[in-house]
Amino acid sequence: MKTRLVLIASALLAAIHAACAGEVSVAVAANFTAPMNRIATAFAQDTGHTASLSFGSTGKFYAQIKNGAPFQVLLAADQQTPAKLEQEKQTLAGSRFTYAVGRLVLWSKQPGLVDDKGEVLRKGSFEKIAIADPKLAPYGAAAVEVMEKMGVRQALQPKVVQGENISMAYQWTSTGNTPLGFVALSQVMLDGKIAEGSAWVVPLSLHEPIRQDAVVLNSGKDNPAATALMHYLKGDKARAIIRSFGYE
Repeated sequence: MKTRLVLIASALLAAIHAACAGEVSVAVAANFTAPMNRIATAFAQDTGHTASLSFGSTGKFYAQIKNGAPFQVLLAADQQTPAKLEQEKQTLAGSRFTYAVGRLVLWSKQPGLVDDKGEVLRKGSFEKIAIADPKLAPYGAAAVEVMEKMGVRQALQPKVVQGENISMAYQWTSTGNTPLGFVALSQVMLDGKIAEGSAWVVPLSLHEPIRQDAVVLNSGKDNPAATALMHYLKGDKARAIIRSFGYE
């Protein structure tokens, strides 16, 4: 009897989820690709809602939103872009919050190339280094800041290859097209460890904190799925996933 009641309760819960299910269109900063894919799966299982994800650079998303792109939630790679949209009355008032603090890492697929203090940057014994476009991607801006503080930016400038976003910088480095690159820690971390190669996790003292804010856009203010996603991102399950990818 007890088992039957549990099955009935589960069926009713599934029916409620199906009846209330909605979809939210989410613009997601490229560095947050892996954790957001995992969160979206859990979100769908737990709430019945679906998150339709688009990944790219925060700067590009800003331009698209200003031109009428139908995104309902923005998960940016910085605080400035959501704040700017908020000032421009493009967002739901009071919805903005910091969902993650990103970490920058100098990484190579080649074991032993990157030392644990980043001295490889001063030695310059490599042909190319990948970074995200600092004008579009906060992780790229952080990479430039690190090189400036280390006093190597001018010397390394001829070797710098810029990708539109952090995913492109990671792709070039992971395929060996560039021997090393500044990427997001979340892109090379698996189960709390660097998955392969060699890496230097950049100290926070060398660049401004990469605080990443989420905000509901005007087109999502009446969408229950958007509200549910923002609530879910603040919950224990999502926060555990976020921490597992190296975010603060």
